[in-house]
Amino acid sequence: MATMRGWRTTGDGRLSYAELAVPEPASGEVLIGVEACGVCRTDLHVVDGDLSPRRSPVVPGHEIVGRVLGGFEHDVDGPRVGTRVGVPWLRSTCGRCRWCRAGAENLCERSRYTGWDADGGYAEYAVAPAAYTYRIPDSLEPLQAAPLLCAGIIGYRALRRAALPPGGRLGLYGFGASAHLTAQIAIRQGAEVHVVTRGESARRLALDLGAASAVEPGRAVPPLDSAIVFAPAGEVVRDALADLGASGTCAVAGIHLSDIPPLDYQRHLFRERTLTSVTSNTRADGAELFRLAGRLGIHAEVTPYAMSEADRALADLAQDRVRGVAVLDMTR
Repeated sequence: MATMRGWRTTGDGRLSYAELAVPEPASGEVLIGVEACGVCRTDLHVVDGDLSPRRSPVVPGHEIVGRVLGGFEHDVDGPRVGTRVGVPWLRSTCGRCRWCRAGAENLCERSRYTGWDADGGYAEYAVAPAAYTYRIPDSLEPLQAAPLLCAGIIGYRALRRAALPPGGRLGLYGFGASAHLTAQIAIRQGAEVHVVTRGESARRLALDLGAASAVEPGRAVPPLDSAIVFAPAGEVVRDALADLGASGTCAVAGIHLSDIPPLDYQRHLFRERTLTSVTSNTRADGAELFRLAGRLGIHAEVTPYAMSEADRALADLAQDRVRGVAVLDMTR
């Protein structure tokens, strides 16, 4: 049996670095030699148990970039051996329910997710359904492509859900992997972006990227047309709603959120303000994001880690010590 090095959950909030069996692709899947894998806050929720385990132990990681090594050769539309592909959070859907038929496969009740329902990319090899991978051009470096596969896609969907008018004023609450990519998209499309985040280095990065302001929580921002909450804290949602002007929309981008404190109707919702959430993504979201990122020149601020340092990367992420986005570099 061929083996590989990789990380998997232990069930007690930690990761274990171990010798694992190289996965074998099932029908319709491809085997991928992993080149890079983004480290996402959702991985923290999987490891910590904030998301109820669906497979235990599981190899985390759902921003996977690598070369196809085998599988799915019979399908003319499938990626061939040697093709660079990306594997996102959304791993598969049923394709038959009313949500899938309506183009809203992110709401499929039988959807499955990389690094949660099935092993992900914190390992030397991974398998994934070919139909749910993205082809990554060789011109895009793996360390740059990896963050787009979740942080980028979710941020892009959140931006759409936030209904930002052309040239509008956008507030971003929390400024990590997803927010720093979303800010670039919004700014390049003509928005005025204001960032609220507790990290000093994150505020500096926001200003470097062109944000109009970057302040600590509790500091005033001008009335916003739209807001996106990336921080997984319910009290931040209340703050963002209070910062919205009339008819503004607040989108909550995280998969996990602590309880939202009681809202005051006049202060937080009246004047036709809207509160909405973001649930996963569709494959169309990813395709649109990759086209947009190339056209707008979106660049991820990457903090690289060796694959053997995945536990340290997660610890740094939990303590807000990562500038931009953490990515495991399998070549180190």
